[in-house]
Amino acid sequence: MGTETRSSDRWGIGRVTGYLERLGPTWLAGAIAAGPATMVSLLVAGASFGYTLLWVVVLSAILGTFGQYLAMRLGLLTKAGIVAVVEDRLGSFWAWVLVIDVVLAAGLAQLVIMKTLADVSATIVGSAGVAALADPRLWGVTWAVILSLGLAGGGYRVAELGAKLLVSLVVLAFVASAFVVPIDPTEAATGLVPSMPAGVGGAVVAAGVLGGAVHITLLTMQSYTMRARGWTERDRGIARFDVVSSMLVAFGIFSLAVFLVAASVLPEAGVDPATIDEIQAAQALGPVAGEYATWLFLFGLWGAAVSTLGGNTIVPPYLLADKLGWEQSVEDPRYRVALVVVALASSIGAFLEGAFFELLVLVLAFGLVGTPFALAVILVLLNDADVVGETNSVLENVGGLVLFAVAVVLAGEFVLEELPAASAGDPTALFVVAFAAAMALAIVGLVGTAVRDRLRAHSR
Repeated sequence: MGTETRSSDRWGIGRVTGYLERLGPTWLAGAIAAGPATMVSLLVAGASFGYTLLWVVVLSAILGTFGQYLAMRLGLLTKAGIVAVVEDRLGSFWAWVLVIDVVLAAGLAQLVIMKTLADVSATIVGSAGVAALADPRLWGVTWAVILSLGLAGGGYRVAELGAKLLVSLVVLAFVASAFVVPIDPTEAATGLVPSMPAGVGGAVVAAGVLGGAVHITLLTMQSYTMRARGWTERDRGIARFDVVSSMLVAFGIFSLAVFLVAASVLPEAGVDPATIDEIQAAQALGPVAGEYATWLFLFGLWGAAVSTLGGNTIVPPYLLADKLGWEQSVEDPRYRVALVVVALASSIGAFLEGAFFELLVLVLAFGLVGTPFALAVILVLLNDADVVGETNSVLENVGGLVLFAVAVVLAGEFVLEELPAASAGDPTALFVVAFAAAMALAIVGLVGTAVRDRLRAHSR
């Protein structure tokens, strides 16, 4: 009887409860992944192309899970932050390349997320009849101050908790809508066949959808969040469960629900993808929220921006602190100053021109351009016996190369779509193309360095 009880506790409710109590690192990544940029990318994908990009949505959850798994392995096996590992093994130059790559991707995301938060705040206040406070620039500055004071003093978690509750309500509304709206299974199944929509914007949207799950910010933060939790190789089981439950299950359900509802409702509602905004997108929740759909969607988008902004703000200071040897805590005044600077600088986002719906998709696509370098770094380190005691298996390497190849292809499609605008002198397109070229050279140089070091080791 005692043996049976212990066996039941090992595999039953007791073990599951214990796992749930210890979850955390990848759920933070999942919360950032399920932010406003991903939500908008999924809505735009469904509104623009119907079910055509369903294959990208499914692939994003699978590849996002595997990407976090690889980052998790590196963190468990090295017990250090990724930047410190890169510097120790590959040198200061490559550590700086990684830091700059992350800072650019996270910094641009920070500006656009702040613009989203400021615009949505102004829209909510304006809709409530307080026209005097319906200026996004005012809200951008206000939220930047709140962000800096909250993160530097540790009080921002209260705002994040309330924001996550709002996001949860919207996610539940989308999941409920998926059971209510008339989703055509036969037509939806055709979207599982890989194809790129014809016309302008298809590659950008596809890159944006994948970029929501496979993003350099999520990959690099994994080692730091696991260190904060104190996980080691002995926690491999809970770490795997953490990755699968957050990215494949929770994030996967979120992505599929938002996309399928958008693909079923928004084209039928006559929403123009070129001019879609938060009010039009709210129609996707009409089947379950009725006249309250707009308010529910606005507060959900607001909550997603608030919660994601907090997590995204700490990324550049965290990696910079790791590179410069600072303590990654507000107890270190240098780290605290860096945190405040990033938070206050995000107010610039409220002054950006353009609709935040379009900018959110663009910034995820841009982040995807910088992601292959981070993946290359992780794969190189996981195959170096001097870095990790247990190098990647053949299956893990095959999966990693598939992930790398898909990211390169979709990022490449996005860059190719930007080439005509870059040739015409568009500054944004020029920056994207230049960044892509720099990252391509960095990958070639990194792989060349790794191969050279390996040959030298074998010749000794």
